[in-house]
Amino acid sequence: MNNLFPIFLKLENLHTLIVGGGYVGLEKITAVLDNSPLARVTLVAPEIREEIRSIAEANSRINLIVRKFEDDDLLGKDLVIVATNDKPENQRIWEAARARHMLANVADTPDICDFYLSSVVRKGNLKVAISTNGMSPTLAKRLKEVLGEALPDNLETAMEQLKAVRDMLKGDFASKVDELNRITSVLTENKKDVR
Repeated sequence: MNNLFPIFLKLENLHTLIVGGGYVGLEKITAVLDNSPLARVTLVAPEIREEIRSIAEANSRINLIVRKFEDDDLLGKDLVIVATNDKPENQRIWEAARARHMLANVADTPDICDFYLSSVVRKGNLKVAISTNGMSPTLAKRLKEVLGEALPDNLETAMEQLKAVRDMLKGDFASKVDELNRITSVLTENKKDVR
């Protein structure tokens, strides 16, 4: 059973540490910035891919440190994503993060992750995150493609209209929710085949 608690973080308010400057580090920093373009990220690695360097040159919120990870790199950070190809070092970094009560993700090692990076479907302001509980990132990727094609492109307009209605509604929270549920119920009603 998937007992993960889904959450969307405002990474622009946090400081993310990524350890690893290779292909997986590139994948992780790209995922972070694709979802949170204003995220503040420090990336530490003895070798850093040119693509990561290019990203950092174009973004003043990215700080690259070219050396091996040191435990003090965790100071002042809110969460860490570990993306090295050294399994024992990944374990050690995770333990150091846990000792500081930091959330940590260790690439390709679900057993020692506090959170997973999900596949994300985006349609304007709508984001749908997909989790397989770390079991199959490939399946999550395929589901992302299916949902991306299935969701209509005009959802942004519908969300703007619903927000306007919500802003105009009077009453307490429960009555507003009831009215919005009534308005949007057409989205889930079974359509009868008209012949």
